[in-house]
Amino acid sequence: MTALGGHGFSMEIALLGLRLVVGLTFVAHAVPKLSSAFGGGGIQGTADAFDQIGLRPSRFHAWLAALSELGGGLLIALGLVTPVAAAALIAVMTAAVLTVHLRNGFFATNNGYEYNLVLAVAAFALAGTGPGEWSLDNALDIDWAGADWALGALGAGVLGGLGAVLSGRVTAGGGADRGQPDAT
Repeated sequence: MTALGGHGFSMEIALLGLRLVVGLTFVAHAVPKLSSAFGGGGIQGTADAFDQIGLRPSRFHAWLAALSELGGGLLIALGLVTPVAAAALIAVMTAAVLTVHLRNGFFATNNGYEYNLVLAVAAFALAGTGPGEWSLDNALDIDWAGADWALGALGAGVLGGLGAVLSGRVTAGGGADRGQPDAT
């Protein structure tokens, strides 16, 4: 265990803070996709938005995105199977960038991909560093961290997001560029 006030303690506080902020941010983004909380449209509203951008079957993609954000966010916050959670979150961010944000450039002020990139890189970094000693991974002796795990999460996430977009567009008959939801 790390000594109180030592360098290790500082690292544990930093990793815990990062996990909680990133993980609970994803949870907060999932909730309006699942319900009317925080002004959300629930699954039907999310499905309608996904239908506008050509992701079909839109209800399936809405559930997939919402549950990936909810589950991945909770797992990151808890520090449990961190690279698996990171892959799910990177996949959602990849799909969001490809379907909504990329055409708007980098800056979030123009609905660009800046915010999505930061969240995906944070998930990638947590897969690489591991969630720290104050995590369920540590409590359960799950040692899934390092460059291989981070690169695996990145690869799986990018391929998963790309696969979701391509399969949704093929099912939709190639209907790209049909409006943009406000979702991340």
